[in-house]
Amino acid sequence: MAELLELREAQALVLDRIAPTGAERVPIERAAGRVLAEPVAATCDLPRFPSSAMDGFAVRWAPAGDESARLRVVGVAAAGTPSARPLGPGEAITISTGAVVPEGAAAVVPIEHVSEADGVVTVLGSVALGDNIRRPGLDVAAGDLVLEPGVRLGPAQVAALAAAGASEAQCRSRPRVGVLVTGSELRPPGSELGPGEIYESNGLMLAAQLVAAGAVPAQLGVVPDDRGKLEQTIERALLGFDMLVTSGGASAGERDLVREAQAAAQVEEVFHGVAIKPGKPVGFGMRRSHPVFNLPGNPVSSLVCFELLVRPAVNALLGLPEPLPAFDDGTLVAAIRRGPRRDEYVRASTRREGSDLLLEPATGQESHMIVSTAKANALVHVPRGDGELAIGDRVRFLPL
Repeated sequence: MAELLELREAQALVLDRIAPTGAERVPIERAAGRVLAEPVAATCDLPRFPSSAMDGFAVRWAPAGDESARLRVVGVAAAGTPSARPLGPGEAITISTGAVVPEGAAAVVPIEHVSEADGVVTVLGSVALGDNIRRPGLDVAAGDLVLEPGVRLGPAQVAALAAAGASEAQCRSRPRVGVLVTGSELRPPGSELGPGEIYESNGLMLAAQLVAAGAVPAQLGVVPDDRGKLEQTIERALLGFDMLVTSGGASAGERDLVREAQAAAQVEEVFHGVAIKPGKPVGFGMRRSHPVFNLPGNPVSSLVCFELLVRPAVNALLGLPEPLPAFDDGTLVAAIRRGPRRDEYVRASTRREGSDLLLEPATGQESHMIVSTAKANALVHVPRGDGELAIGDRVRFLPL
């Protein structure tokens, strides 16, 4: 039997063979979730002009100590409607947040720091030069970098691009991924089941994971355990998609035909078998520039292998600078026995207690138990070894 690869070795073999996809111009209103392929510079200063940080009054007189000043209100400056006149001695101009600070103003006094009556405001307390005035370019100057390549655009990033004047962004093309499920026993959800048949769920799960990762999945349906049909489907998929993910038929049984069918389609096998539980029979290969993943048919094994190997590949295709899974730290609230030969990824639920994140392992850990897995939101890494991880031990976990 061939020696199983360590997970880190398998991840390196995958990432060494993957290059980012091409790029395309994306309108800013459709850029959320996309990954930048080129840097974006500001087209203008932010703020563009001296603007007020508060609702209040623009003033040029700055009292000292506990003195008060009485100023005549001579105008209004609103956001989008600057004052029609500059500010003179002994005067104040009503101003709203975001409005252009009038010429001659030294500060903005918040409305709660004045009293107003009959068109005159009394400034209470002292005002320092520049108080509550946002100077031009305080956030970013025209021509300066707003975002670097490799950034996934969330709400704040989209807003930053828009505020800096970008109407579109050069983003990585979303990888197109074929999802092929194998197994003569599989039937569509909701259909009538015959003896020995089960509902197919892995294709839906993998498609959902691919969407969440930023790819565009295409479900290629269920192919029975027939080598000829598998070869035909795999060949078509390799021509039509950037990447292929199969589920089922990845082990060593007489009806596990995926490896043979891929070899006939000239897929070069890079590895088969990784020292993880669940997911040991996972495989990976390449047909020219097309990555091909063979995931086990048990749904939990398929889910775990996706998170540890397929999602990093999608991240690399998208040009993310840190494609590997990002683990967090938490505290176990139940003991977990360690295995001697493989690292295990145990499904668990999290809850917060003060500043600590607690991890409760699920009661069922068999690789077919997708319903119990649906109630978990974390994969706890259990390194191989003797004994167990004890209650209160600090562990690494991958959020789901």
